[in-house]
Amino acid sequence: MKRLMKFAVVLMLETMLLTGCNAEKKASAESVIVHVTALKGPTAMGMVDFMDKSEKGEIKDNDYQFEIVAAVDEVTPKLVQGKTDIAAVPANFASVLYNNTNAEVQVLAINTLGVIYIVESGDAISDVSDLKGRTIYASGKGATPEYALNYILTQNGIDPEKDVTIEWKSEHAECLSALMADENAIAMLPQPFVTTAQTKSEKIRVALDLTEEWDKLGSDSGLLTGVVVARKEFVEQNPDAVQAFLEHYEVSVNYVNKNIKDAATLIEKYDIVPAPVAVKAIPNCNIVFITGVEMKQKLSGYLKVLSEQNPKAIGGGSLPADDFYYGL
Repeated sequence: MKRLMKFAVVLMLETMLLTGCNAEKKASAESVIVHVTALKGPTAMGMVDFMDKSEKGEIKDNDYQFEIVAAVDEVTPKLVQGKTDIAAVPANFASVLYNNTNAEVQVLAINTLGVIYIVESGDAISDVSDLKGRTIYASGKGATPEYALNYILTQNGIDPEKDVTIEWKSEHAECLSALMADENAIAMLPQPFVTTAQTKSEKIRVALDLTEEWDKLGSDSGLLTGVVVARKEFVEQNPDAVQAFLEHYEVSVNYVNKNIKDAATLIEKYDIVPAPVAVKAIPNCNIVFITGVEMKQKLSGYLKVLSEQNPKAIGGGSLPADDFYYGL
């Protein structure tokens, strides 16, 4: 009888342990709310298939809630205050966040390579040297556009402070308006806004591709435009959700690049740009999905170039440490 009671107690304890383990496994796999913020442009364009499937209930592992904003200034407080968990931001801005939040941000993936261009209505600009003495309308002060332009100008013997006038606008749409209002205007625009401009006026042409101008300088790093970052606390507390997000995002990026017409329809649905513009812009948007070792190699090299040109470009501190790069 005693043996039977002892066996029953042992069996009960084993059952409790097994139940506890299963409960822990179940809890770790439970659906969580994932707040995602993207900038209006190529970074958001690569997410549209993901957004559409989530909205339709086809993705059930987590509750992904997307928000598209017009300016990077809207992203910072959301990340710092924990109102968003994952965000698509300019490449250098990820380092700025890292250096100014006590390393509380990790970069998950590179999502956009170089997409920045100098455009005009005439034919006055054929070389970087032609920009000297001109006014350039631009958006993205304090982010990749500003530092990429300054680097290219400086390396070509042009002082960004003295030799050109850069009129900074809060949104790319304002640069487009300035370009349309003055036939002699010059603007720095990313895709898909270049294509938007060209649909409004046949005279507007790409004068300089800043990716090509960057490459001419012989740097080991290419020009990067955008990355996806996450709050480190969220990554640590929800590793399964972060991994699931990346898997869905990669599928979405591949879908957008391979199914341009259908993707363009979704891009219009989410009020990023009209579908006819998106069809023409997608092939030139350099939407990618790069993670791991390749991500670190490309991004660290790019940030090194920026820091040598202006430490403020990466947040005024040292280059991010290895813990900045997710998955290494």
